[in-house]
Amino acid sequence: MKPRNLLIFGIALLLGMVAVFLLLGPTKPYTFQGSLIDPPVEAPQFELSDVNGQRFRLSELEGQVVIMFFGYTSCPDVCPVTLTDFLRIRSKLGDQGEEVGFVFVTVDPDRDTPERMKKYLTNFDPTIIGLTGERTELESVWSSYGVYEAKVDGGSEGNYLVDHSSRIYVIDADGNLLLTYLFGTEYQVIAEDVRHLVSRQ
Repeated sequence: MKPRNLLIFGIALLLGMVAVFLLLGPTKPYTFQGSLIDPPVEAPQFELSDVNGQRFRLSELEGQVVIMFFGYTSCPDVCPVTLTDFLRIRSKLGDQGEEVGFVFVTVDPDRDTPERMKKYLTNFDPTIIGLTGERTELESVWSSYGVYEAKVDGGSEGNYLVDHSSRIYVIDADGNLLLTYLFGTEYQVIAEDVRHLVSRQ
């Protein structure tokens, strides 16, 4: 092969190797859009009652990504918006939604019986795991997740609102508390982060 042709061949080979490296080389790490807990911490475990009155342990969802929210069935605004977003997130994930557990924990155990929780969640998505229990056991869960709750007098017994924190928590498939989201975060953003977590299992 002539020197000139050899030079052209060498340049072409080098350019080809560069192209392959760019296509197959290291990719940029995924950047989560939620508030990342780094390093992640083991999600506090708990046991409460589900909508059928059966005891439910958070550890039963190990191996799945978990999206969890603390609210109550009489909530006029934040809770129904968040649960509607849960429904949208599941829809956005498609088949991957089957690998995600959605959990709703009450901050109003005095009114949120299993029966009431079941009826309420049916209006959104009956596959959402609704959890309630005695106030003493719930207080331990609220504390471990940094959840704030306080009754606001409504003028009569049983007629009151509950001020409460409104973060969404995401636990990865290894049981680590990894992400949180402020109320108002677009559901597409959460779905994208969760999709990445499901894909890396």
